[in-house]
Amino acid sequence: MSRKPVHHAVYDTCADWETGHATAHLARAGCEIRTVGPTREPVTSIGGLRVQPDLALDDVRPQDSSLLILPGADLWDASDDLAPFARKAREFLDAGVPVAAICGATAGLAREGLLDDRDHTSAVSFYLAATGYGGGERYVDADAVTDRGLITAGPTEPVAFAREILGLLGVYEGELLDAWYRLFHDSDLEAYAVLEKAGARR
Repeated sequence: MSRKPVHHAVYDTCADWETGHATAHLARAGCEIRTVGPTREPVTSIGGLRVQPDLALDDVRPQDSSLLILPGADLWDASDDLAPFARKAREFLDAGVPVAAICGATAGLAREGLLDDRDHTSAVSFYLAATGYGGGERYVDADAVTDRGLITAGPTEPVAFAREILGLLGVYEGELLDAWYRLFHDSDLEAYAVLEKAGARR
């Protein structure tokens, strides 16, 4: 796979389980993953993993990226500390570079106004409604939603979140993407056979 890196935001209390399927399978397909922190100082995930960011947020430019991934974090709802990441998401989308947000990051994008005119999902509709955003009528009760370059998902759907990312970036498509999802979401052995026959890395 030859493309620009995927940028993965990291910050204190980030939910490390929400993006692991996506990043692992992007990396296995040859995509470079670069971590982006508020600064280059280490951060600690909600699972206690200490991460040294590759880049500070101010140094990330949409034109150098294939995708910006925003995981959930307690900080999305506890303070405005992560608002700069939502503003960076706006910069990416305005430049035509996709963004993928899961769990609390969807609330951050709602506060930034990025969900007002796009179909989207999250944990539950009333979670986003509490932000006071204007996009309630665009809420979709689905595992994950992609609309005009923006992927959203709730905290219990890391596999569906990864499915949308892998599909958007063309890592898997069609039957292979469906088989990948059925294998990792449903433990479907027939799906394993489809991937094996295609020589796809799992």
